[in-house]
Amino acid sequence: MSTTTAGVLFILSLLAALAVAYRYLGDYMFRVVAADRHGRVERGVYKVLGVDPHAEQSWGVYARSVLAFSLISLLFLYAFLRLQDLVFKVPDFATSIDERVFPHLAWNTAVSFVANTNWQAYSGESTMTHFVQMAGLAVQNFVSAAVGIAVAVALVRGFARRKSEQLGNFWVDLTRITLRILLPIAVIGAILLIIGGVVQNLGDGTMLTTLTGAQQHVTGGPVASQEVIKELGTNGGGFYNVNSAHPFENPTTWTNWLEIFLIFCIPFALPRVFGRMVGDNRQGYAILAVMAILAIGSIALTNVFELGGAGTVPQAVGAAMEGKEIRFGVSDSATFAAATTLTSTGAVNSFHDSYTALGGMMPIINMMLGEVAPGGVGAGLYGMLIIAVITVFVAGLMVGRTPEYLGKKIGAREIKFASMYFLTTPALVLIGVAAAMATGNWKTQLNVGPHGFSEVVYAFTSAANNNGSAFAGITVNTPWWDTALGLAMLLGRFLPIIFVLGLAGSLARQKPVPASTGTLPTHRPLFIGMVVGVVVVLIALTFLPALALGPLAEGL
Repeated sequence: MSTTTAGVLFILSLLAALAVAYRYLGDYMFRVVAADRHGRVERGVYKVLGVDPHAEQSWGVYARSVLAFSLISLLFLYAFLRLQDLVFKVPDFATSIDERVFPHLAWNTAVSFVANTNWQAYSGESTMTHFVQMAGLAVQNFVSAAVGIAVAVALVRGFARRKSEQLGNFWVDLTRITLRILLPIAVIGAILLIIGGVVQNLGDGTMLTTLTGAQQHVTGGPVASQEVIKELGTNGGGFYNVNSAHPFENPTTWTNWLEIFLIFCIPFALPRVFGRMVGDNRQGYAILAVMAILAIGSIALTNVFELGGAGTVPQAVGAAMEGKEIRFGVSDSATFAAATTLTSTGAVNSFHDSYTALGGMMPIINMMLGEVAPGGVGAGLYGMLIIAVITVFVAGLMVGRTPEYLGKKIGAREIKFASMYFLTTPALVLIGVAAAMATGNWKTQLNVGPHGFSEVVYAFTSAANNNGSAFAGITVNTPWWDTALGLAMLLGRFLPIIFVLGLAGSLARQKPVPASTGTLPTHRPLFIGMVVGVVVVLIALTFLPALALGPLAEGL
């Protein structure tokens, strides 16, 4: 079987599994977020938090709850990182771990995990203790993912409800999503990964003899339990410095397939939840179609560029294998790269910096899309719905009538929230890149010219879009980079959430207007094509100059 054929079969089997997950996982998640009854464990959580599970919240209160929870999480994790040398110091490193996590690194890491970015400016296996990995980082992998899904559900309630000030209860949503969705799937996934050879222990590591007879210390730890939620929650990061390329995190081709499935399953199933909640499954299929078109196009192009092996050395050896693992090959590596940047995962099983110029451009473009194809858990759905709102607004202007989406009018207030949402991340990316170049901090990179510029663009694009993957070739563990990227991650996560909840509150207060002959059908191929066009055109107009100076200049 040729490499290309194997890669196509890999992708087709993945699509088939995701089609099944769309229906059944989507219906299950709908029942979770729409349920009236509370479980015994959930009632215990509400009692500890002092929350009335039957009291709903306005968009302002919902937003303040999200921000308060995230702030407490940030402060706790920062303190945990700074004090980790004092509790359960395993592995027992030769030097003090606390000396390794300087304040600027602790800030960057705490923001990164709370913001569902998981950007890592450190080597996980040699910097963090097992206790911090489990009780600090892995916990945030669960709850930051749950926050994203909760915000998406709140926005959908805004479309579904009429003349209401209420969007649900954040604390109820957070608890249910964590306990009923993320935790059960993570347990099953972790068992499968352990069967596949992923490490799971609390040991201090193992001394191994290499092929040359040298002794090497290999760190063990609670890897499988963190690996599964980093993919399932589209968090990213890794227990080991080389991430999902490490054989202890991702040993075989089928574990690689499973990890990509975990990355995609919830984001691709959430449109089903959207369709069920608004009472029209066709709307869910339309959003799914837009996501699928963009995702399949990106995966195909990434594979084409990498399998083509443009460049003197790749063409000489017959493959662009630099930075890729032999056990995965070019196609499975390219598919993983596309999956992790189409979502907000940021995990990597190959070295994106070593991709061909145009192949390396695709992960950047995936993140510049706003990660809506299908995007991070929750974030992808509410990002796509924002694009849909912008699309119906543009269509309404073209025919000279007030735009409507799902019976809700898109007026000045709604489009302001949508516009501010869309403009936030491009502004953070472009301002951050300009600041790095103007202040000379780009000099920490190993490359100059277009490729070096691409590294800077990739770093801020990854941070502002809450992705967390890295182009590498650039030293970011400095006070300036840790601070700047931390701010990009913080603002890139929570400003859009505020705008989304503001839009949800505005929509929920409206009385639905009946559809008329002039209403744009939002479940037909015309609308699907329009949304795809708006995504591509808006991104092209915003980022084309930056791409022209980086990967396009290098590739052409």
